[in-house]
Amino acid sequence: MREFSTPLTIEVPATGNLTDDVVRNAQEAPDAVVFSRPSGDGGWGDVTAAEFLAEVTAVAKGLVAAGIETGDRVALISKTRYEWTLLDYAIWFAGAVTVPIYETSSAEQIGWILRDSGARAVVAETTDHVARVTEVRAGLDSLNHVWSLTDNAVDVLGRLGADIADADLEARRTTATPLDLATLIYTSGTTGRPKGCMLTHGNFMFELGVAVDELERLFEAEGASTLLFLPLAHVFARIIQVGCVKSRTRLGHSPDIKNLLPDLQTFRPTFILAVPRVFEKVFNTASQKATADGRGKIFDRAADVAIAWSRGLDKGRPSLAVRAQHALFSKLVYGKLLDALGGNCQFAVSGGAPLGERLGHFYRGIGLTVLEGYGLTETTAALTVNLPDAQKVGSVGRPLPGTAVRVADDGELLFRGGQVFAGYWENEDASREALEADGWFHTGDVGEVDDEGFVKITGRKKEIIVTAGGKNVAPAVLEDRLRAHALVDQCIVVGDGQPFIAALVTLDRESLPTWAEAHGKPTDLYRLVDDPDLRAEIEAAVGDANKAVSKAESIRKFRILADEWTEEGGQLTPSLKLKRNVVMREARAEVDALYS
Repeated sequence: MREFSTPLTIEVPATGNLTDDVVRNAQEAPDAVVFSRPSGDGGWGDVTAAEFLAEVTAVAKGLVAAGIETGDRVALISKTRYEWTLLDYAIWFAGAVTVPIYETSSAEQIGWILRDSGARAVVAETTDHVARVTEVRAGLDSLNHVWSLTDNAVDVLGRLGADIADADLEARRTTATPLDLATLIYTSGTTGRPKGCMLTHGNFMFELGVAVDELERLFEAEGASTLLFLPLAHVFARIIQVGCVKSRTRLGHSPDIKNLLPDLQTFRPTFILAVPRVFEKVFNTASQKATADGRGKIFDRAADVAIAWSRGLDKGRPSLAVRAQHALFSKLVYGKLLDALGGNCQFAVSGGAPLGERLGHFYRGIGLTVLEGYGLTETTAALTVNLPDAQKVGSVGRPLPGTAVRVADDGELLFRGGQVFAGYWENEDASREALEADGWFHTGDVGEVDDEGFVKITGRKKEIIVTAGGKNVAPAVLEDRLRAHALVDQCIVVGDGQPFIAALVTLDRESLPTWAEAHGKPTDLYRLVDDPDLRAEIEAAVGDANKAVSKAESIRKFRILADEWTEEGGQLTPSLKLKRNVVMREARAEVDALYS
């Protein structure tokens, strides 16, 4: 059994809670700009540390006045916006526990989470969200309050708490210790009912204590800032939020992905975070745009040079020829891509799924270092991360200080550290299954650890495909490579109990029209599915993906589907992971056709 650990390098607080950061910021640097929020004219209005403390205090007093008690659960249903962060800290100031719910959740999903958590109150963003709560409210005996941001929930709570004394709120704020529950985050549930992950103040304090210290070049750089656009209901965005507050890194929120590029232009972040699908989309969109403008070959060459330049760094230094071409393309191509991110962005943090070695090298090659990490909701986000000065592209980095990794005999990765959760809410059976008595957490992921401690994820334990010939195949490797193609939106690799590996592929509806026009094809997706030229493109993508595996693991047949797999359709989780059981159930006929 292989094991690797990284020693703890900082002293993690044994007292206090997450609200201490807000108070300390206001005391030590009251005029420091800690947030920028949309001003309504396309610009951004600054919020100082003192102003944020005042706003949080006012809302927290309103929660206390409404009868929210210490330890009560308060749910948040909203897109990523400034008020999300404001309410999160206000809930903690009131001594309560935040229960995030994805704003895309159905009424049934909302009902399950509110009922299971015993939430006493809900702050919802829109009237539509309120309607979904109302639809299931009959069975929610604990729910006493529903406030809406559309109906000025922040102002309403501020007025409601006007008579609450500062001393009373301070008593509430300081009640929680590192051992107390800070949030219940429900897993997005690729299978079965979502489970509530109990994360304590101490989990966050450990995670951010070591992460902010290790990622000093992101959080402590002059003028450091980031723009959040991932859902704050996901632990990945949430941990960056808390890290920004802790380090006084200027934080902005972009609630609508349609406005993301203009928001990046005006906010000008120094680092961003995203899931791999975002990085894939940025690359594919740029590639398709270049092709449409007649510069496809130039872009492809520039991409190859960027990758070669990054690979050269790993070997010591790129060759003279690569350096010369890299300097040329930096002016012609790379600069424009970086300008799209606002012009100041030097680092990106990627998590949620494997990024893929090729994209990692591409982005580093154009001047944006993507620091890929690994973690789960149950581990308060990151367990491992690549660092600016300790990076191995294609890996998810080394364990954070104070964290240990173990590779079990069956290849499963186990972790132990102060960021590992306290268990699942009122689900002792699931908690015992995931957590060993000595603190080792079973991730369910399969991977390996090299001699330097860098971790590589090779797949999900439950998703390993065993062919009829007994060959074990990790589908993630093939799927990640296939999704990197501009015309591919999603794919699923199949073949459990079958004589060979095959795949179902869906098409990218943004890239497809550009390709169709460039090739003189109809833009109707349903007419394109059987087009021989399109099939040849996908076949080439399959061939490229097969280079990553042995012949026995390679995709022998594939089928292109006209339908789309989406979060709304129930095939993807809110963090854009494929719900394999749902897709396999819905696409059973297509899978059978591959082997008929």
